[in-house]
Amino acid sequence: MSDSEPITSDVPAPDDDAGKMSFFEHLSELRTRIIWSLIPAALGLGVALYFTKTVMRLLSSHLKTELIFTTPTEAFWTYMKVAMIMGVFIAMPVILWNVWAFVAPGLHKHERKYAAPFVIIGSLLFLAGGAFAMFVIIPFAVNFLVSFGQEQGLKPMITISSYIDFILKFTLAFGVVFELPVVITLLSMLGLVTPQFLSKNRKYAVLINFVIAAILTPTPDIVNQSLMAGPLCILYELGILSARIFGRKKPKPALAEDPKA
Repeated sequence: MSDSEPITSDVPAPDDDAGKMSFFEHLSELRTRIIWSLIPAALGLGVALYFTKTVMRLLSSHLKTELIFTTPTEAFWTYMKVAMIMGVFIAMPVILWNVWAFVAPGLHKHERKYAAPFVIIGSLLFLAGGAFAMFVIIPFAVNFLVSFGQEQGLKPMITISSYIDFILKFTLAFGVVFELPVVITLLSMLGLVTPQFLSKNRKYAVLINFVIAAILTPTPDIVNQSLMAGPLCILYELGILSARIFGRKKPKPALAEDPKA
């Protein structure tokens, strides 16, 4: 072998990109997870059709006036819309499992064992948010808004589609907002936020919670806004606590070697 000939090794060079996904692979995985979330939502729609009529009676009970419809298809599509949203609530455990499956490759191996708590707690929080909107926020808001119009000498003639859209929008929004502790925990596990950062910026979180409440709540009064901002602040604190327990821990600094050794 000549001195000018380069020395080669039979050991392959390490692949720095091993285990990493390209941008298009991420898009493909996201599409797969969306499809596997839509399928159970469609199955949930089929189940929800059996008791949608009962749910619509419950929704109509909040309003002390007769509902009307102005087009032949309005009642039918409103019925289907209620069934679709109920299908999402029914399929929420599977939807959250697909969310976990999408972000799991970015977690450490010992963090991936929390899939079941993520799905169970996330599903319960989503249901709790929807129930909170349905039985606390919406009855109060509907009575306030309708009474305000009647006090102005106006006669309410509310269509079934506008009323149900009003309810479903806030029910779905509250369900998503109540996922705040799960989102915070997941971001902490991915290393994007830390409990220290969340605690330090608590005052800004409180302000943002009241802004969100002002946007989502259907009435401008401070009582109704506080009914949403209060639970949001509590959920934020629960998210910080959960991040301290399940969040990614900082690696301990390596001990410096003794130069006298």
